[in-house]
Amino acid sequence: MILCSSHPRVSSIILITVSFVSVLSTSAIAQRRVSGRGIGTVGIVVDERLSVLRVSPDLSGKLLRRIGRGRAVSIIGQNRSRDGILFYSIIVSRRTRGWLQKEAVILPRRVGDDERLLRLINASSDFDRVARARIFLDAFPHSRLRPRVLLLFGDAAEQAAVRLSQDASRRLNVEEMQANDAPIFSYSMNYSGLDRYSRQGVKFAFDRDQLKFHYEGASWREIIRRYPRSPEAAQARTRLARSVAEIK
Repeated sequence: MILCSSHPRVSSIILITVSFVSVLSTSAIAQRRVSGRGIGTVGIVVDERLSVLRVSPDLSGKLLRRIGRGRAVSIIGQNRSRDGILFYSIIVSRRTRGWLQKEAVILPRRVGDDERLLRLINASSDFDRVARARIFLDAFPHSRLRPRVLLLFGDAAEQAAVRLSQDASRRLNVEEMQANDAPIFSYSMNYSGLDRYSRQGVKFAFDRDQLKFHYEGASWREIIRRYPRSPEAAQARTRLARSVAEIK
């Protein structure tokens, strides 16, 4: 859905509304992503560099597949290899199971895993930070660290908006666009670089005069609404004020 502002000062700003990913409970994540029988403890893959599903609990075990980031799995057991690496026995689907290194996943119900995921988010950059922050917000709706992650999510989205603006300007050929009957600005709004951010629930506003994207600010507003006394609230207000000034 595309919303256009009716305010006279911001009539050139087009809000690109993408599917917003609502905060999900652990059970909801399991129902959506695990197609097995639902037994065991739910884990969510957060580090795809380690998410190799193996036949046996060993780093030299035969590779079955690599499990994508954000995928929920059912953990039914564990075993430690001779190298000291702890592996989880997991179910991915009715037909797929194997062994996965412990550090590849977080367990939403395990104390301390929100802190571990936050460390990973802080060490990430660009789209990886957005994607891992999204996993945190879905998996830990009641964590005391949530305001901090919401701020990181918004900041990463705004940084992405700068890069997307530059990429779209460079890759969209004006002559080619003018050869069709579609409005020029609609090409920017349909730019393929937005797709993966859309899947993370990110919303952007598009300034038709400056041909720039801006983060719409949903995570900052959530901080102000839900955590008004948190240290992050003051920073969120500052970021929102700056964003509004930039798109006027």
